[in-house]
Amino acid sequence: MARKILVVDDTKNMQAMLRDFLETQDFAVVAASDGVEAFNVLRNGPVDLILLDIMMPNMDGFQFITQLKRSSNIPVIMVTARQQESDIVRGFELGADDYVVKPFRFRELLMRMRAVLRRSAAASEEPDDLVVGRLTLSRAAHKVFKAGQPIDFTPLEFFVLETLMRSPGQVVKRADLSIRLIENGFSGSEATLKIHVRNIRLKLGDDLNRPVYIETVFGIGYRFLENAG
Repeated sequence: MARKILVVDDTKNMQAMLRDFLETQDFAVVAASDGVEAFNVLRNGPVDLILLDIMMPNMDGFQFITQLKRSSNIPVIMVTARQQESDIVRGFELGADDYVVKPFRFRELLMRMRAVLRRSAAASEEPDDLVVGRLTLSRAAHKVFKAGQPIDFTPLEFFVLETLMRSPGQVVKRADLSIRLIENGFSGSEATLKIHVRNIRLKLGDDLNRPVYIETVFGIGYRFLENAG
């Protein structure tokens, strides 16, 4: 059965180009011109992936993904002309699985879509919970519980934290982590990785000088401490 893609973009030409290309790749495509219309489309049935513009009338991309992620884990790739670092960081913080800047190469977008879809499919097959010290990572709830209290993470932050928690006490090289991010459809730049590790630490209440969760091994990478918390 063909995977269904929802294209949310207020430019009819972009909708048409994406539809034409994706249908040649055996995807089914539905489209919406803004966030309000996109929610109306979703009421008619689920989709497997959303390609989301930011600058749209009525409800822009940031407003849409904020509301969407309150009740849905549908993967989202932001496809937009906005390329400032602040916009990219905001997109990931709100729950985007990837961020593609216009103009883009269709083959590259296809690669990123397939990576996000693979990750989404794999997520449904792996064990739901990881427990290290006082932290429990629930894949089903897409949350981390610290001493029983839930903490929300963006998809990229969650992926980084899950990767580190899978190897407690071991150093995960920064280069290896960057490669895993790229393989799973995320931005793998060192600058982006540092931002997300910092955000994870802030949400966990970790202390950079005396970490109890994530330790930086300078010049190498990160270690998730075995007795976390």
